Amino acid sequence: MTLTKSVNDVLYGMMDSVKSILPFDIITDQPSTFIEPISHHSFGVLIGMTGNINGNIIIDGNEDIFQKIGECMFGMKLEGEMLQSFAGELGNMLAGTLSTSISTHGLEMDITPPTVLVKETFSNIYERAFKLPFHLADIGSLFIILMMDY
Repeated sequence: MTLTKSVNDVLYGMMDSVKSILPFDIITDQPSTFIEPISHHSFGVLIGMTGNINGNIIIDGNEDIFQKIGECMFGMKLEGEMLQSFAGELGNMLAGTLSTSISTHGLEMDITPPTVLVKETFSNIYERAFKLPFHLADIGSLFIILMMDY
């Protein structure tokens, strides 16, 4: 399997994961690559990837976006520890669905437990980093950053 195919499988797998998990009309912009330090918005989730693809997934947004997603999915406003728990579980759902999706292409990937991020910056130490912007109707924008080594 070529490196380009593996990267494409992960990118398209994540796009499909978002569209299958989140119950919104979603517009996806083209992924972009970058190498600068990653300074995410005020709230997000970090999940590690191990296996054929090693790296991290950051689901990047702000508390308001995660609150609106939670409210639409569960019918109630989430705050504090409940919001953080929901954000972590959303990360698990997206990363788990990605893992299942790419397994159909012959790639093995396990995920680490989620870490909720609040106002943190990361250095990009990975061979490849991609930013996937998702615009959720009536909610706002959510960004998924995929940082990968091979």
